[in-house]
Amino acid sequence: QLQLVESGVGLVQAGVSLILSCSASGIILSINAMRWSRQGPGEQRDVVAVITNGGRTNYADSVKRRFTISRDSAKDTVHLQMNSLKPEDTAVYYCNAELSRRDYPSLDMTYWGNGTLVTVSS
Repeated sequence: QLQLVESGVGLVQAGVSLILSCSASGIILSINAMRWSRQGPGEQRDVVAVITNGGRTNYADSVKRRFTISRDSAKDTVHLQMNSLKPEDTAVYYCNAELSRRDYPSLDMTYWGNGTLVTVSS
C-alpha cells in the first residue's frame, strides 16, 4: 500500500503564513518529483510548486516569492511554506508524487493525496 497524506489545514487571515506538509509512505522505491497543486472554488486544479529529486524548484507566477517548496528526502516529505497569504490563495491544496514502487520498479506512477483546505479571510 502507498499513500500521501497532507497536513496543515487552516483558516487564516490575509497576510499571515502557513506551512503545509505531505508525507509519502508505503512501498516506495524512489520519488522523482513532488508537487503541490490547488483547486479554488469553481476553478480547475493548477500546479503551484514542484521540486525534483535533484532539488530544482519551479513555481506558478501567482505564488513566486511568496511560497517555498522544500523536501526532506530521507522522510519522503514535502513542505509548502506559504507567506503573505491572500484571499485568492483560498483553495484545496493537493500533494502529488511521481515515483516508482518496489514491486513495480520499472514503472513511473503518480499518486495524489486527498487534499487539505486552506481558507484565507480578508
